Amino acid sequence: MAIFAGVGLAAACGFRVFLPLFVASLAANMGIDVSGQAEFAHFLGDGFQWLGDTPITVALGAATLLEVASYYMPWIDNFLDMIATPVALVAGTFITGALMPEFVGDGSYKWIAATIAGGGTAGLVQVASVMSRSTATAATGGIGNPLVATAELASATATASLAVLLPFVMGFFVLLLLYFVVGKIIRHLHARRACRAIEVAKRL
Repeated sequence: MAIFAGVGLAAACGFRVFLPLFVASLAANMGIDVSGQAEFAHFLGDGFQWLGDTPITVALGAATLLEVASYYMPWIDNFLDMIATPVALVAGTFITGALMPEFVGDGSYKWIAATIAGGGTAGLVQVASVMSRSTATAATGGIGNPLVATAELASATATASLAVLLPFVMGFFVLLLLYFVVGKIIRHLHARRACRAIEVAKRL
């Protein structure tokens, strides 16, 4: 259950970096139950209980509000995408590692697994998000970007909430999400390759 929660929150990091961390911190702080089994804080590994401390929750809440507002500012959202991609990888790895069960261990294997599962998931979602924003910017001159930002915010909120409340359900949805995200990336790469081939043909 903890692994599904971690990967679900990592997927949400691909949409917004701070919101999933805030949701996790808030859930630990308020003692929210996970699937009626145990409090969310119970799933945090040793050394990560501080995530539920009130000052951390408040700080993450403020960072979330700032991040959400910034994505509604024209052109700033595209700049944020440049720095959000590596930060999303780190955030996805961190939250997944923080929720890794004890049987995984505390050594390098734990963080390798967290990087692959959490960082990889966050990275794939973030890449798809960046491509959607770039497409919207090119098609509308940036006018359509607020719609993309709203869709990303809704996706991040829903994904993070499900990851905390219903991890098993979120695990299923993450698999579906990754299926569509990978498909989107592959189609995008094929489209770019086709455009390049057309350009080369025109030059010849």
